[in-house]
Amino acid sequence: MIIHIKKCTLEDSHELQEISHETFHETFKHQNSPENMNAYLERAFNLKQLKKELTNPSSQFFFVYFNNEVAGYLKINTDNAQSEEMGNESLEIERIYIRNKFQKHGLGKYLLNKALEVAMERNKKIIWLGVWEKNENAIAFYKKMGFVQTGAHSFYMGDEEQMDFIMTKTLI
Repeated sequence: MIIHIKKCTLEDSHELQEISHETFHETFKHQNSPENMNAYLERAFNLKQLKKELTNPSSQFFFVYFNNEVAGYLKINTDNAQSEEMGNESLEIERIYIRNKFQKHGLGKYLLNKALEVAMERNKKIIWLGVWEKNENAIAFYKKMGFVQTGAHSFYMGDEEQMDFIMTKTLI
């Protein structure tokens, strides 16, 4: 098994859109209406939006490859790209998405470690993320990786307000 990471560029926008739709749909389709799923997918993952995020110097995307196939990706934010005001000493993990067929191979941990590496390179003191309160597998994973719940915020799936737990990890 060969695993490697590549930083995404504008040239990756179509592939990023495809994997974003696929992984988000696989993960959340059973708990949300088709209308709300479609509204969110169109708003969050349209090409214009993804290109805007890819060119934001405070955001970075990384593809993870498993045996030379794109298996998932990581999106991290610093400074004003963070989805919550957490200060300049924080780095946000906005997305760790792994395609279903590549789950249970340690790729989420691999991407999380990449985020930690970037945070330490940039002298960040806190790494944080928002995770849906009903995503029990992800919550368990983040707790295992040393994150603790420190708050919550609203997340809109179409017109439905949902609750995300804010989980943080202090870096030494």
